[in-house]
Amino acid sequence: MKTRIHVNQHNIRANAKGADLPVLTVKTYKQNRRCNKVKVHGPSEVVYSPDKPLSCGAKVWIETEAEVEIDDPRARYSEWVLGEERPADWPKKRNKK
Repeated sequence: MKTRIHVNQHNIRANAKGADLPVLTVKTYKQNRRCNKVKVHGPSEVVYSPDKPLSCGAKVWIETEAEVEIDDPRARYSEWVLGEERPADWPKKRNKK
């Protein structure tokens, strides 16, 4: 299964202002997970695609077919995967202009 890992710059900025949010997003076709530490058990490649970013806007990510271990006890599924509300400490979604 293809997995993409990218850095959430919005959470890095929020953390600089005092928040405590996970900064990595681990995406598969089934789910998104957010965390701060990931281990890739096999080959991977770093992709830079400024002309065709991911749907989230990421232009750089790690892509792998290998097993990915999320090594972070605070890791969370995205709310659209579980159908739950966004946790209160996550930034609000912004409307694109």
